[in-house]
Amino acid sequence: MSAQVEPVLVLACGAIAREIQQLKSLNGWEHLKLKCLEADLHNRPERIPERVRAEIQRHRGQYSQVFVAYADCGTGGLLDRVLAAEGVERLPGAHCYAFFAGQQAFAELAEAELGSFYLTDFLARHFERLVVKGMQLDQHPELLPMYFNHYRRLVYLAQTSNPDLLAKAQAAAEYLHLEFKLVPTGYGELATELARIAQR
Repeated sequence: MSAQVEPVLVLACGAIAREIQQLKSLNGWEHLKLKCLEADLHNRPERIPERVRAEIQRHRGQYSQVFVAYADCGTGGLLDRVLAAEGVERLPGAHCYAFFAGQQAFAELAEAELGSFYLTDFLARHFERLVVKGMQLDQHPELLPMYFNHYRRLVYLAQTSNPDLLAKAQAAAEYLHLEFKLVPTGYGELATELARIAQR
């Protein structure tokens, strides 16, 4: 990598930090500097836009370019308004499920079964903390059918081939009383978008 390449800040959701670090390592993207916000913001998506704005403004003077590694993530377009005002790009799609699977493939999955609950590697790894405890199902199991009654299947969008994560995803489907579907995605559009940014 040329020493003259300007550093780029990748401002990312903590839920995809591991994947970005792996892509950086695999591709030698040393000039991509990663700053992550906590993954738990997904439980309060209304807080994401202003947190992202604050980080962009805090770091803008240190970098020639800032890229936001978030999808819309439940902000209802509010994140895009912030990014338009700041002149910053983000990952494509409504959420990480779409950019990992690819926009077209995800649309086909959703059309095939609207009642799908999705897991990524991160969500499979942290299902107990983010779903079971995060939704208080450990304390109030009677809430499970209320929350998941309209779901029919769990779709595991797997970034890696990891037997332990596969077992966790299958256990999550069993816990939620859903059919299980495995869809290997790799890094999808996360890889292609980061490659585009890295090569500028």
